[in-house]
Amino acid sequence: MQQNPEIGLSIDVDGIETNYHDVGQGHPVLMIHGSGPGVSGFVNWRLAMPELAKSCRVIVPDMLGFGYSARSPDGRYTPERWVAQAVGLMDALGVQQADIVGNSFGGALALMLAIRHPQRIRRLVLMGAAGIDFELTPGLDAVWGYEPSMDDMRRVMDIFAFDRARITEDIVRSRFEASVQPGAQEAFSAMFPAPRQRWVQALASPEAAIRAIEHETLIIHGREDRVIPLGNSLRLCELIPRAQLHVYGRCGHWTQIEHAGRFARLVRDFLTEQ
Repeated sequence: MQQNPEIGLSIDVDGIETNYHDVGQGHPVLMIHGSGPGVSGFVNWRLAMPELAKSCRVIVPDMLGFGYSARSPDGRYTPERWVAQAVGLMDALGVQQADIVGNSFGGALALMLAIRHPQRIRRLVLMGAAGIDFELTPGLDAVWGYEPSMDDMRRVMDIFAFDRARITEDIVRSRFEASVQPGAQEAFSAMFPAPRQRWVQALASPEAAIRAIEHETLIIHGREDRVIPLGNSLRLCELIPRAQLHVYGRCGHWTQIEHAGRFARLVRDFLTEQ
């Protein structure tokens, strides 16, 4: 029987059994996934991992309640818990300092890590990032409001991609099956219940704190993103002093998939430049 590639190594992080992948050698890069239904670290970053692993140690966890990591025993999910899990994973692996790549929800967590634990972060990559206050988009409302069915998963996948031809029945079925594994939907529905504007705000860091970020920062966004508005990245680029912004046209919320080769090379060059 073929092993599920989403399941990697397992480590206890302050009582949270955390599923993670750890590939390559070099300076550590912690890659934090987004918050879609049925998501895992591997699903989010599988196309970028091999390229980055040529020159970096790539660490890809499933965050609390997602993928194949543990569910919260009390049903509570907060940014503070996710940030603590990320720092705890670094501690458990003996990683003093890492580069952070955050996608969407993971971008908000990456910002919080840079603000609250600046010495633990070397460089910062934000892709389609939340992390500032913005008006909840219909796309994000639909993603966070997912109810398990093939039709609803197909609708969510269509929101993510610019080119809907990429959304094959195999992709839809795979993500749907991941979304209904034991405990998955119970955890997901507990994270961002309606009204959902409050969760956008809960993931937002104060602008004054973002302005104080001193790390070299690469910001990436798809021009046609219907989940997180392009304006987020434009604003982050204004706020973060040492930031650069790359916008991909004909691209939705899946920059790392829809422009996989360009994304991986851009991030690798940024993380390895002298």
